[in-house]
Amino acid sequence: MDVHLKELFERFHLQFGSGPGLGPGSGTCLLKTDGISPNFIKSLFRAAAALYRTDPWKRLRPAHLLGIRVGKDSDWPGKKHPFPCVQFVGGDGGDLGFHMFRSENDALTMTGSIDTVKVPNLEVLRVNYEREGLMGLSNRRMVRALSLEASGTDRDRDRDGDGDRYPSVDVAFCTSKGEVRFRNPSVEELRFVYGFMKAVALVHPLLNEDKESVPKWSRLIAFEAFIETVDVEWPPEMARGWDIVAVTVSHPPGQAYDEKGTASTPTPTTKYGNEFVDVKLLNWGGVGMMMLMMMRQCAMCDKEVHSEQLVTCGRCRGLVYCGSACQRQHWKEAHKSSCGLYKAMMEREEELALNIFKFPCSIENPCKWLESVGLHQKGMWRRKCNCCSHCPFGLLPVKGGLSDSWGGLDDEEYPPDIPFHGLIRDGMSTPVLLSSWSEYYNLRSLPLSSPVAAILSYPLTVYYILMALNISSKNLLLKGKEVVVHYLGPQGELDWMPAFAEIGHLLNGLGNLQIVMVGPDVPTELSGTMSGISSRMRVNFVRGLYQEEATYLPSPHLVIALNGGLESYATWGDALDLIKSMNVPSFFTDQTELACSSAKQVLRGAGLHITHPMTPNPFRSPVRNQGPSSNLPSYINCFVLGVNT
Repeated sequence: MDVHLKELFERFHLQFGSGPGLGPGSGTCLLKTDGISPNFIKSLFRAAAALYRTDPWKRLRPAHLLGIRVGKDSDWPGKKHPFPCVQFVGGDGGDLGFHMFRSENDALTMTGSIDTVKVPNLEVLRVNYEREGLMGLSNRRMVRALSLEASGTDRDRDRDGDGDRYPSVDVAFCTSKGEVRFRNPSVEELRFVYGFMKAVALVHPLLNEDKESVPKWSRLIAFEAFIETVDVEWPPEMARGWDIVAVTVSHPPGQAYDEKGTASTPTPTTKYGNEFVDVKLLNWGGVGMMMLMMMRQCAMCDKEVHSEQLVTCGRCRGLVYCGSACQRQHWKEAHKSSCGLYKAMMEREEELALNIFKFPCSIENPCKWLESVGLHQKGMWRRKCNCCSHCPFGLLPVKGGLSDSWGGLDDEEYPPDIPFHGLIRDGMSTPVLLSSWSEYYNLRSLPLSSPVAAILSYPLTVYYILMALNISSKNLLLKGKEVVVHYLGPQGELDWMPAFAEIGHLLNGLGNLQIVMVGPDVPTELSGTMSGISSRMRVNFVRGLYQEEATYLPSPHLVIALNGGLESYATWGDALDLIKSMNVPSFFTDQTELACSSAKQVLRGAGLHITHPMTPNPFRSPVRNQGPSSNLPSYINCFVLGVNT
């Protein structure tokens, strides 16, 4: 009876005491969220456990509001971050957790001296670490059915069997009549929560106490103004075509990066001691921030593990695991039937490697690679990592001339914005025909130590498709006519117009080329505008889904989608239906042979026949990417395939 009364009192305390103040979420359970998967829930619980173990409640109180940005506004429904203001609760009493608000004003309005204030029509997303014995029945069933990871244990309660704590997630709001209602968060809201938990676990220890800004008698710690951006890796079930997202945490909310000197973009810094230093060099707990971002992921359980601790499949070497137990389990459940395929793909490592170059050609972390070639946060290279993801594609501030666009490389290290000379046959100019990077670098007299191929892979792949893979577009250009290309799904390319100018130079005065870049990541400010790269080449920008905008575009001679990730986006279905009905030659690239195999299945499912088989692209990026749980050769624009050709 005493135990029963104690639990009853604790539930009463949760609802009316110093806890969240809005009571337990009635009937909410993540399994009831539309579109969620068990793996999604497992990843959320692992992230929640990792955050819990860093114990942010030692210093953080509800008054310490944090700003949060996960990727870009356009990544989220309504083009707005769902809950960009966060506070940690429970450090001064009640269950531990955190609350997420729609705005800083909402947070201030709903934060009372003890409890959360009930304000009509304002929502708060709550993550509370509850003891299993006090959780709702449906949540307890979910924990047991999915064998979810416990965030922590109250050792003094283990004997009662309810000492394990698990995150309980819901959205609470108050009606105009003062009644409290609860709902399950959406899948997109949960993705946002995941990004926050992974990032704040890394950066909250870097908050520096400001002893001068509060009275000596105050028990509340004050912190210096703070802003930090880190890369967070999405688990496979949460990814939307990109494996990594930049997450920015700030205190107080609304902090922004400052311009330093004459740099063309803000440099992420944080105050450490008495001086500002590059955040990539900071150490936390004896482990460098760079090492924290270089974790690999078990192909079986998704557990993060350092590279030196990995176990690799001994037959194919294609997949990595956290230990032999996961390797054996995955072999029995899935990998046994596909190991031969992985082995065949791994055997193409030497074939796909472009060993002619004299700069580092392997990426474990984009920022680290850019630093190794001296181009981090410079010019067009800012789009090769996520440090500038807060700036919409196509709107990176530009200062200076072509040298600045190429990151300050020496003049002989990047292609000049001038046409080719001496390429004349029978008294007429001829287009440049290329079949390899060696030919291009020789033609432009570029040293093989220049890394420009990592960006030029995009425009030169377009040129290769125009002149080598699609006979009809080549013939039109040779006759001096115009070719219209619909370029689907541009992102970083929107900031690379100086590199795309090289296509016009390679055409060497023959024909006209119009490229229409259309996709949801084209910013509103850019949509409807044109970049007049040269008198014979122009690029138009259109915001929207291709299938919705195609009616208003000039009819294409060719459709191109680079690194399309056809299997990753549901919206490709309608776009492929349109491509089928237009019967226009269309080419697609992707980074791995496995991704291209999936793309072929998607294309065939849309009723499209592969008329240009998957082949290595000679103008693939020479820089190999590192997958989280796979060792497969992976290069930007690695393979190309086509339909309707």
